[in-house]
Amino acid sequence: MATATKSQPPKEAGNGSVRVEIFDQAYNLRGSDAEYILKLAEYVDGKMRAVAEQTNTVDTVRLAVLAALNIADEYHLLQRSRDSGETVDYIKRAHRLAHALDEVLQDRRAG
Repeated sequence: MATATKSQPPKEAGNGSVRVEIFDQAYNLRGSDAEYILKLAEYVDGKMRAVAEQTNTVDTVRLAVLAALNIADEYHLLQRSRDSGETVDYIKRAHRLAHALDEVLQDRRAG
């Protein structure tokens, strides 16, 4: 269960700081989009908790490194998929299907 939360108030006056909790540790992070920072913190918190459930490790540094490796793996798999054109093929197919559906619907309206 993710515990990343915005502090009250979500931003400190003037500096764009957002307080979050990741794996029961509080952090003050800066950024222009508090909701995005919260979303990232919740994602990292979830990854750390998932790694903690699958390992016997209680060392938070080790959990953070393993979570970072999992996130890096996800990133590189997405990059590889994008670079190989798989994503482009799905987008092209979606456009063709949408166009075909539009034609069918247009024919039904006309007929």
